[in-house]
Amino acid sequence: MKEYVIGLDYGTDSVRAVLIDSANGNELSSEVYWYERWKSGAYCNASINQFRQHPLDHIKGLEHTIKTVVSNTEVAPESIKGICIDTTGSSPVPVTENGTALALVKGFEENPNAMMVLWKDHTAIKEAEEINELAANWGGINYTRYEGGIYSSEWFWAKILHVAREDKTVKEAANSWMEHCDLMTFMISDHSDLKSFKRSRCAAGHKAMWHADWNGLPSEDFLGRLDPYLAKLRSKLYNETYTSDEVAGHLSEAWAQKLGLTTETVVAVGTFDAHSGAVGAKIEEGALVRVMGTSTCDIIVAPEQAIGTKTVRGICGQVDGSVIPGLIGLEAGQSAFGDVLAWFKDVLSWPIENLVLTSKVLTDEQKQKLKEEIESEFIKKLSEQAEAIPLSESVPTALDWVNGRRTPDANQNLKSAISNLSLGSSAPHIFKALVNAICFGSKKIAERFQEEGVAISSVIGIGGVARKSPFIMQTLANVMNMPIKVAESDQAPALGAAIYAAVAAGIYDNVIDAAKNMGSDFEAEYQPQPEAVVIYEALIKSYEDLGNFIEENSTKYS
Repeated sequence: MKEYVIGLDYGTDSVRAVLIDSANGNELSSEVYWYERWKSGAYCNASINQFRQHPLDHIKGLEHTIKTVVSNTEVAPESIKGICIDTTGSSPVPVTENGTALALVKGFEENPNAMMVLWKDHTAIKEAEEINELAANWGGINYTRYEGGIYSSEWFWAKILHVAREDKTVKEAANSWMEHCDLMTFMISDHSDLKSFKRSRCAAGHKAMWHADWNGLPSEDFLGRLDPYLAKLRSKLYNETYTSDEVAGHLSEAWAQKLGLTTETVVAVGTFDAHSGAVGAKIEEGALVRVMGTSTCDIIVAPEQAIGTKTVRGICGQVDGSVIPGLIGLEAGQSAFGDVLAWFKDVLSWPIENLVLTSKVLTDEQKQKLKEEIESEFIKKLSEQAEAIPLSESVPTALDWVNGRRTPDANQNLKSAISNLSLGSSAPHIFKALVNAICFGSKKIAERFQEEGVAISSVIGIGGVARKSPFIMQTLANVMNMPIKVAESDQAPALGAAIYAAVAAGIYDNVIDAAKNMGSDFEAEYQPQPEAVVIYEALIKSYEDLGNFIEENSTKYS
């Protein structure tokens, strides 16, 4: 009998499932579910960087996508050997004593503070600053050491502290908190004891300051100095963590019935999307895998002997086994990548949305057709015209910090800026400046790794931007002065989750062997163009100068 596995990937806007043949990585079926409440803007307030998601969207998406891929293929339920779930992160959720998301409890159904606090939520900037101040000055262990030395408002403890201070009812009702990947894994598994449930090494190590050097999470003494609530919470969390090649449990009877599967199906320990995406793209030592979507995550693996006791400044953590068990996983990234271009599209779309599509001159049918045409052609046309601008022609300089800066050196207070505008600056000129900015931001991340002694020999791009925008990928190759391969799979994170599931189910002995057989091939490779490399080396200096000015003056003018 053939053996199959399912990878479930929770992104910012949607969740997708893939059903994979474990022998060769062939995708038999895939399905995407777009979050209904999120799409309507519910529970979010962009003006204060509040981004929350209701777990009902996630639960409905899980059931819909898995049932669909199973029914589409009609494979025997008993032949589906494993499931692994990856999610965005850090995206913590308050839960009850039995592990139920608080938003599913009566009285909290519409409370944003009872929702999942999405990775891009930056309401906890003040709390992150407090954590950094305490870690550097309290006289004990600096728990941010393996987090790049700077704790971010995007991460676990800062978000929990913010919600606890803002909402007493949630603080008192939440028995504990779970990362999204742990919550969804716990929900479908037969392991009902929350205290002993296997938590994700990837999530805990990169976002919650977990490390073996101090035998787990930060001490109650440290956390209590931030807030007594955090010290009390620590005892309701965990000490041990587990890599995603391990078994968290099996499908519960209730979920096996819902999904049309069996209770023999293994549920692997959960993980984060970028890390599983790197596995799906067959990451190897020296390869920088860039997961490019609304934001980016940059993943590298290195043997422990190459890293030793060295810590890399200003990144998003280095964790043993967070990508491949036995290797150190290092993470960095940009808080906005595709979001930078989406923001510009929204700005340019204002007259269309508010004048053209509300016009009484057009019929409803014409408006709908026009809207669909604009949606499909908008970025494409901007890209074509931006690409046609000669490299010798002056374009503005922009920063990619529209959602703060993740790495190098997290600072979510930072804002974007554009300089060198003139009467000759058209929409394509500004668009090209923004593309340059996201590529320059990528270059700064690679430089930080290299400055800290982490070698990069190749770059692999995965995700929607990598596959859909040759203009951006060629610009990135020129800016980084390095060849960039693009993974063929549309669903590399889900594929990586399926690879973990195959190992947890005992089909393969280890993640490296599984990835060799199941990982994505590459569909394109972009080579640096020597004449463009020289020009971009000069242009990045203006990016650095603008960035230094904004960083030095951001407090003064904010």
